[in-house]
Amino acid sequence: MSRGNEHLTLLGKETQYAQNYDPTLLETFQNQHAENDYWVQFNCPEFTTLCPITGQPDFAEIKILYIPGERMVESKSLKLYLFSFRNHGDFHEDVVNVIMKDLIRLMDPKYIEVTGLFLPRGGISIYPYANYGRKGTKYEEMAARRMESHQIV
Repeated sequence: MSRGNEHLTLLGKETQYAQNYDPTLLETFQNQHAENDYWVQFNCPEFTTLCPITGQPDFAEIKILYIPGERMVESKSLKLYLFSFRNHGDFHEDVVNVIMKDLIRLMDPKYIEVTGLFLPRGGISIYPYANYGRKGTKYEEMAARRMESHQIV
């Protein structure tokens, strides 16, 4: 029985780390339960990127929560993709939106949200949040409701 993962190229091989932001690192596999709604959550507590103005490192925990459609993101490729931000300069709000949009293009999830819990710089923490629900579906309405009631703890 095919599991829809025949084209995965990163698992079981020596890890090569990208030196620059690279969304082409992301890979998917077939969701074996696409008829079901269920949550998948990834936490990346050691995310780093660079301030686009000073070049200083910014540290964060990135949380990705989604309801998959037909395709799912493969976790090692996601790890390498998130690592590719290490030498990339972007504002915190941009990082969260770029990650979300890259994952939407990659796998067309039913619903997705991305939160960045950035550590303080200059005494201020920044916690950007972005979400998306597939247009014309109940998930679009869900995204609006979750955005209206969103609270970062």
